[in-house]
Amino acid sequence: MARYFDVHPDNPQPRSLSQVVSILQGGGLVVYPTDSGFALGCTMGNADGLARMRAIRDLPRHHHFTLVCSTFSQMGQYVEMANDQFRAIKAATPGPYTFILKATRLAPKAMLHDKKKTVGVRIPEHVTAQALLDALGEPLMSTTLILPGAEEPPTDGWAIAEELEHVVDAVLDSGDVGVGATTIVDFTVDEVGIVRVGAGDPTPFQA
Repeated sequence: MARYFDVHPDNPQPRSLSQVVSILQGGGLVVYPTDSGFALGCTMGNADGLARMRAIRDLPRHHHFTLVCSTFSQMGQYVEMANDQFRAIKAATPGPYTFILKATRLAPKAMLHDKKKTVGVRIPEHVTAQALLDALGEPLMSTTLILPGAEEPPTDGWAIAEELEHVVDAVLDSGDVGVGATTIVDFTVDEVGIVRVGAGDPTPFQA
């Protein structure tokens, strides 16, 4: 049965965040709000958590999971960026973008694309998401919560808790989730590719 945590959108209660962190550190899978809809998240290296994400979303084998980071410098530990990529990504973060890049050796192997050795990374512009990341002290392995047959992430945390109560361990809700999934930008192809147009303006990354 998933635990439901309703926190203040501007000042998320530290006690609730601490409880969610304990669930994550115990191998749990949580739903949390971001600037681009709710997301599923677990700690780095939690292979069971990734498997549960795949099952909930009915994801294909080569799906790019996302490493959600709190800062640009933290993100830089897990992906390789050329100078032009560095400038473009830094200018767009934090925000509703996911960037696909070559992974470094520090990136969790379980979440890498098994052929390309690439990974998605992002930095959300959302108070509660950032507060959770700060309390955890490390990135979250994550994916946008888009249920099979849906085109956009759900926006009602309580409804998510009821629908997914037996497949996730906690739902963190602050009542201010963003609308629309992230815009996905692939920097691993010859020309920068827009994989998905979502909440982020793709114009800065289009030739």
